[in-house]
Amino acid sequence: MNFGTIQSEGTYHALQNSGTEFLKRLTTQDEDNDEESTTTLLYKRHSSIQSVKSMASSVEEFKTMEEPPEVAEMRSTGTVSGKVYKSYLTAGGNCCALMFLLVLCVLTQLLASGGDYWITYWVNLEEYNYNHKTSPLAQPLLQTSPNSSVAAPTVATNITDTETWQGLSLSRDTCVYIFSAITVTTVIITLFRSYMFFYMCMRASRRLHDTMFNSITRATMYFFNTNTSGRILNRFSKDMGSIDEQLPAALIDCLQIGLTLVGIIVVVGLVNFWLMIPTVFIGILFYYLRNFYLSTSRSVKRLEGVTRSPVFSHLNASLQGLTTIRAFHAQQVLEREFDNHQDLHSTAWYIFIASSRAFGFWLDGICLLYISFVTFSFLVMGSETFGGNVGLAITQAIGLTGMFQWGMRQSAELENQMTSVERVLEYTNVEKEPPLESAPDKKPPANWPEEGKITFSRVYMTYSPNDPPVLKNLSFTIASKEKVGIVGRTGAGKSSLIAALFRLAEIQGEIEIDYIVTSSIGLHELRSKISIIPQEPVLFSGTVRKNLDPFDQYQDTVLWNALEEVELKEVVQDLAGGLNGKLSEGGSNLSVGQRQLVCLARAIVRNNRVLVMDEATANVDPQTDALIQSTIRRKFADCTVLTIAHRLNTVMDSDKVLVMSAGSAVEFEHPHILLQNKEGVLYGMVEQTGRVTRDLLHNIASANYKRKHKTEVNAQSKKDS
Repeated sequence: MNFGTIQSEGTYHALQNSGTEFLKRLTTQDEDNDEESTTTLLYKRHSSIQSVKSMASSVEEFKTMEEPPEVAEMRSTGTVSGKVYKSYLTAGGNCCALMFLLVLCVLTQLLASGGDYWITYWVNLEEYNYNHKTSPLAQPLLQTSPNSSVAAPTVATNITDTETWQGLSLSRDTCVYIFSAITVTTVIITLFRSYMFFYMCMRASRRLHDTMFNSITRATMYFFNTNTSGRILNRFSKDMGSIDEQLPAALIDCLQIGLTLVGIIVVVGLVNFWLMIPTVFIGILFYYLRNFYLSTSRSVKRLEGVTRSPVFSHLNASLQGLTTIRAFHAQQVLEREFDNHQDLHSTAWYIFIASSRAFGFWLDGICLLYISFVTFSFLVMGSETFGGNVGLAITQAIGLTGMFQWGMRQSAELENQMTSVERVLEYTNVEKEPPLESAPDKKPPANWPEEGKITFSRVYMTYSPNDPPVLKNLSFTIASKEKVGIVGRTGAGKSSLIAALFRLAEIQGEIEIDYIVTSSIGLHELRSKISIIPQEPVLFSGTVRKNLDPFDQYQDTVLWNALEEVELKEVVQDLAGGLNGKLSEGGSNLSVGQRQLVCLARAIVRNNRVLVMDEATANVDPQTDALIQSTIRRKFADCTVLTIAHRLNTVMDSDKVLVMSAGSAVEFEHPHILLQNKEGVLYGMVEQTGRVTRDLLHNIASANYKRKHKTEVNAQSKKDS
């Protein structure tokens, strides 16, 4: 392929003799490979597990023996702590707001219960009137004398006139007005209470989300190493969805049902005190039945939350690797894995639903027995009570059992949904990185670093306090403008060294850049002054401008010049909108080589004195490789460059090579000098590449050493003269 067209095609051996320039390079490489396989030359990492984005680019950590292993997701046990309820309520409002809401809820229930009691009083008044009519014509009513308990007859023209019972003289219209006033007031206060309640719930949900988001964005890299993306997505999707939708409904049901139960018990007690005995008994029975149910459902709900995370992780990984999956026809393998994860989650979800339905069945049976008892108790009492009292007691008993049943279900549902708040709160208290901004008296100069001198002094680093150090007593100095290659086998500590430089994990010891200790300044000042060109190019969804200059600090001319340096100016001009042209997620609408060049352009725009390269040319074609190498030598000649090497030929022309082993620096000198030591680590690594490659590496190191030495001699001569 050449510029989007097929230049030639055929078998490999036929194309070897085709004469094209690109295939001649392949032929040369193939001739070298006849002696020894170049695969032994490659010292690649095992796999990348994270990327850390700075203002310039990104650094990747690798899943090697030096990395912290992924830990199992924690699952709480026992009842939900009262601190969880307190945190949720206080997130919705302060104490005054909560007390005002409680007063509104109590007032609403008082009005509702008062309306029920007023209906009973009105019905009894009507019954009393009906039973004490003296004749069809006169319709006298009995009125209780204020000074006597004996009823004295009085005459009324009809039943709508003033009605008197228990010392009150009320007309039917007055009773209607009073009941209407109670009802309208109840509706108004209920609407205001509901508005305030759901407003506070949404406020609590928003605050919990923002707190968790801010906590995760400030979390240390150890958190992302040990927590998969599925776990994090689970909190932000399912758990936050439960807090937004299901938890407020369960909470207001429990609050309203609790107050309604108190109101019903008080009203029933005023009508017939003896009904309190079975009421208290059924309440105790329901309480123990609820605890028995919760001991299972709560743990099952937590288990369901844990088994949901692998589903999200698998789905996320499948979407990211969809092209590879289809290319290798691995759909069935991924489908089986997804089915296994989904079956495990469905099992926990089915158990939760089944236990909830079984709990409801037992509640229905007990409620049926209670209603039967209340109804037959009035049959035994005969005509000793007013009809209004009987109607109130039966309706309240039916409502009471319904409230008990629904209240038990919703209280259990409330505690189950509070596990989502519990899981969200777990991510609001993660360990945070140091401050982003420096203290006013410790801010580095605006032009820092000017030289790019880097000094490591007795540096130890661990990803977790309980883990062994991955960097051990690391001490060396990189002079200004030096080009240093970092080599070592898998797990040697190469990536951890870069992590320490960027303060992705806290260290013991000191790292200085231009005589300023990095631990004394903010992360923004540190990371914005170090550019990175990663092996796997990292681009953000958005415009080309935002990828080159995320904080809008540079003019368009600077951005265009950087794109021209990497020969991407025409490509960006062809995009709709130019610099404002959209890039897909991960830059998928660009080739791998173009994405790498965008990262290089980003580093050119930053123009920092310290540059970290992570084998930036490992995954690009030879032409792009040559372009990147020449651009780096030209644009970063006055910069300090650290290159993590996986191919030794990329660092043999460096000023020095740092050889890492088991977290320690075992060798640090010019590669030509190191190759003179036949017992050295670098010498052994070069020997393993094969005779042809070995000789090539020796020649590169020797030529570079002679050229550098000659340059230094000439510079000294000019200085002396």
